Amino acid sequence: MISMHKLKSVDFYRKIPRDLTEASLSGAGLSIIAALSMIFLFGMWIAFSFAFCWFSVSLLAVINYPIFIAPLSSTGFIATPRTMELSSYLKVSTGTSVIVDKSSDGEFLRIDFNISFPALSCEFASVDVSDVLGTNRLNITKTIRKYPIDSNLRPTGSEYLAGVTSRVIKHDDEVDEEYSEDSVILNGHNFESVAHRYPILVVNFYAPWCYWSNRLKPSWEKAARIVRERYDPEMDGRIVLGKVDCTEQADLCRRHHIQGYPSIRIFRKGSDLREDHGQHDHESYHGDRDTDTLVKTMGNLVAPIPLESQRLALENVQDDAKRPAPLVGGCRIEGFVRVKKVKFHVEVPGNLVISARSGAHSFDASKMNMSHIISHLSFGKKITPEVMRDMRRVVPYLGGSHDKLNGRHYITNTLDSNANVTIEHYLQIVKTEVITRRTLYENKVVEEYEYTAHSSLVHSLDIPVAKFHFQLSPMQVLILENSKSFSHFITNVCAIIGGVFTVAGILDSILHNTMKFVKKVELGKNF
Repeated sequence: MISMHKLKSVDFYRKIPRDLTEASLSGAGLSIIAALSMIFLFGMWIAFSFAFCWFSVSLLAVINYPIFIAPLSSTGFIATPRTMELSSYLKVSTGTSVIVDKSSDGEFLRIDFNISFPALSCEFASVDVSDVLGTNRLNITKTIRKYPIDSNLRPTGSEYLAGVTSRVIKHDDEVDEEYSEDSVILNGHNFESVAHRYPILVVNFYAPWCYWSNRLKPSWEKAARIVRERYDPEMDGRIVLGKVDCTEQADLCRRHHIQGYPSIRIFRKGSDLREDHGQHDHESYHGDRDTDTLVKTMGNLVAPIPLESQRLALENVQDDAKRPAPLVGGCRIEGFVRVKKVKFHVEVPGNLVISARSGAHSFDASKMNMSHIISHLSFGKKITPEVMRDMRRVVPYLGGSHDKLNGRHYITNTLDSNANVTIEHYLQIVKTEVITRRTLYENKVVEEYEYTAHSSLVHSLDIPVAKFHFQLSPMQVLILENSKSFSHFITNVCAIIGGVFTVAGILDSILHNTMKFVKKVELGKNF
């Protein structure tokens, strides 16, 4: 059996009797220098508290209290490096690499947007999408919402619901026959007086050069003659049909924010003035344009109105005050679309196009203004602010280009040389994937799409549009959170403790022996 004496012989940490130890000013000074050096090397405020402790220990040594040196100095020396190394251990570090995109978010890319057009009516605003595979989707409505706004971007009503617009509008057959013009010709001088005189005024805003206006003209005049015969303006006077030539009455059409031709508007006396925005609360007619349908529609409008109401209206024409409609009518378009993700066709971008579109109207390109303000435009799944803050803890610069166009204004004026202007945006999209560690065995993956943007104004003979060209890079940026292993942390702590004690001990030994040598020389001792 091994004796206790033999077991003690393998002790690496043999103790020196306390009365054989000696404190010195050089050792105290070296200890203070060592503590200050540690503060400088680690550079953290926590070190100052431990440095103060170490300074107190050194001061006790100077005033001959060596009994405190061993236990307290060890505490000071060990605590400071361990605290600094713990901060380094807990600090987040990342590694960045560029790899081929291996998306886990499916084959489609989501595009979220909120864009305001001060001079584009919701009546004709259309969102179209095309991708590199040749897929074209026109006038998307399922995931899109439209809100009418004024020129100052203030909402002027509830959500605009377009209804069914895909059907073909019916017209009379094109035949060469003569017809009389029985609709009332309206202009800027008589429009208000006629609108005050009749309970219902139905107006055809047209342009002579427009194909659809010319298709409507015979049906409109025939319907006007039949309505005049049924509801005589002098004897009955509940309804009248009128027309406005927008090439001659541009200001009048602009006041009623007419953008497509022909536009049929229904004005109701006594209820056509909104109190909240001071604009005419007229209705737009989007039904069939054949004579029979028009006459039937006019009859349905007149039916609820008693004949006596016209006599009362004629007696009180001066009582109903009317103000003109706003100069412009705009639209805020918000929602999202999904496009096919094809990443290796870098020469052919996808397109998101917002324009005025109608299958039964024409547009004057010189009068169309596609000025817009981008409140939001982003790609990919929405990232909550909480998740974004958590990601910026790992990557501070993350999210800087996630919505780069937010708040940008692109304004043109159709009255100057900027007429017929298409506004184009070229977007280069790169996916960024951040992988963070929740636990030792669990990771959190966040995918974000960032983009660069370049915009330009292009003069065109076609109808102006707002066009967003987007290209998705075949590469992605991978950011991986790297955490130090606990074994690495323990190894560094031991290295710091051992290194500090070893270096300080060597310096103390050299300094102590040097001072002893100098004293012996001064005393004249021989060696």
